Amino acid sequence: MPQYSPNEPPAHEPPDRTPRAHTTQGRTSQVHTPHAHTPQDQATAGVEEFGYKQAMKRGTGRFASFAVAFAFVSIATGIFTTYGSVLNSSGPAGIWTWPIVIVGQLAVAFIFGSLAARIPVTGYSYQWTSRLANPVLGWIIGWISFTFLAIVVVAVDYTIASTVLPVLLNYQGTALNAWVITGVVILAQAFLVGLSTKWTERVNNFAVSAELVGMVALVLLLLGVGFVAKEANFANLFSTGAIPSEGYLSFGTFTSAGPWMLGFLLGAFTIVGFESAANLAEETKDPARVVPRAMWQAVLASGVLGFLFLVAVTLLAGDPVELAKSATPIADVITRTLGPVVGTALLVLVVIAIFACGMVILMSGVRLVWAMSRDERFPGWQAWRKVSPRFGTPLNATILMCVIGELILAIFSTRTDALFGLFAAATLLPAIIYAATVALYVAKRRVLPPSRGFDLGRWEIPVIAVAVVWLVFELSLFRDSSFADPWTYVLIMLVIGAAYLAYLLVTRGGSRGLAMPEMRSIDAELDADAASGHNAAQGTQERR
Repeated sequence: MPQYSPNEPPAHEPPDRTPRAHTTQGRTSQVHTPHAHTPQDQATAGVEEFGYKQAMKRGTGRFASFAVAFAFVSIATGIFTTYGSVLNSSGPAGIWTWPIVIVGQLAVAFIFGSLAARIPVTGYSYQWTSRLANPVLGWIIGWISFTFLAIVVVAVDYTIASTVLPVLLNYQGTALNAWVITGVVILAQAFLVGLSTKWTERVNNFAVSAELVGMVALVLLLLGVGFVAKEANFANLFSTGAIPSEGYLSFGTFTSAGPWMLGFLLGAFTIVGFESAANLAEETKDPARVVPRAMWQAVLASGVLGFLFLVAVTLLAGDPVELAKSATPIADVITRTLGPVVGTALLVLVVIAIFACGMVILMSGVRLVWAMSRDERFPGWQAWRKVSPRFGTPLNATILMCVIGELILAIFSTRTDALFGLFAAATLLPAIIYAATVALYVAKRRVLPPSRGFDLGRWEIPVIAVAVVWLVFELSLFRDSSFADPWTYVLIMLVIGAAYLAYLLVTRGGSRGLAMPEMRSIDAELDADAASGHNAAQGTQERR
């Protein structure tokens, strides 16, 4: 199939798409280790090495990259949304699963960073799996990633309309007004993402800064006021609430997880999406160094700050059994402890954080659709691979993601329980993606392209061990019968994807027709050109 820039017409002669390997430092690699590029060269050489041309401007700096990863994680969104569920499934003691989740996800982030430093192109796990394993498996991972991003943006945005705004503005929430408000929120996010990456990052940077400052202030205020007023109850930290203490630490049965295990869903739902920074690699300055750092720093910052916030709220929870009955337990604790003004400020902060979270999710989904369409692999790729010459964004792909989000919202709009069931699917899908990516790293770590900005070094084996143990344990959580609907959704989307994949394989003559664009070594070509020029000059001298 022809390979050309989204902004260029197709060439008359399609190039050979068969990947070529280069041998570097005694091991086979598809990417040649670059020599020291000048800053001007880095922007173009980075994507040209992978068979692409620079289609979007590189303007994402260190903080903006971190902000993208942090906004997707969004501890304000995750904790506000799921804390009540944990109180009902595991009791207040369920918060102690949070540090374990952080250690596990941090190990996963390190492995993702190691891959991002070697293949810093848009598409993250889709690109890595396609190039290091095979294009068919890469397509499957890309499709699973797309299904995850498509549903999680709806699930996150629906929280604003169904949970936060009715309390903040004191009105009765209904299925109809929640549908309308969520639809408007998705449209506003798509407008920003499609109009300007620069303005999207500005809005997100502001939101992340507000969330960081606001969460730190809330922790300090809660702990300070709580201890001064002698309202802090340390017994809450180890209370199981309404959950019987007998059998609390059990692993459950074949079709059910124990109360303690279900507490892990708090962190498993919240600490995901840090890899979104890798999905903007082609728009990031020095991505091989910046992106890995953004991912692990986002996980670490979210983990530490989120746990301190959980401890503060749980200390001041009062009667956890009564608190578990509330639809907004976090807001209730803060309002009771700090007053209605601070409680209202928290809700405003949560709205800002959720909006930024949904916006970043939408942007990440747009970049994935664009990356797969650029390789002619996404349904309707001819339209979605284009980059708007006016806005410098994948505008068509943005419109597509917006329409898909609105369709998912419309399908589930009258079923509030089903919409919240999407949260469970949004926890299951990234676990599958993470497990597949870590398995790929384990299988290919000895033949990976050399790193150009981040390397695990002697910590590689311990990090792999932690990540594997964590992901196996996390996936075991989803055997619980309460995840029947999310598994059904995953299977339906996989069937749809399998049908399109079969179409691609048939129409393109098998898996060879899905080969990734040629990867070549810029440095090797420069060296060859230099050698050719030297030989030509030497020949001229000899003739003279």
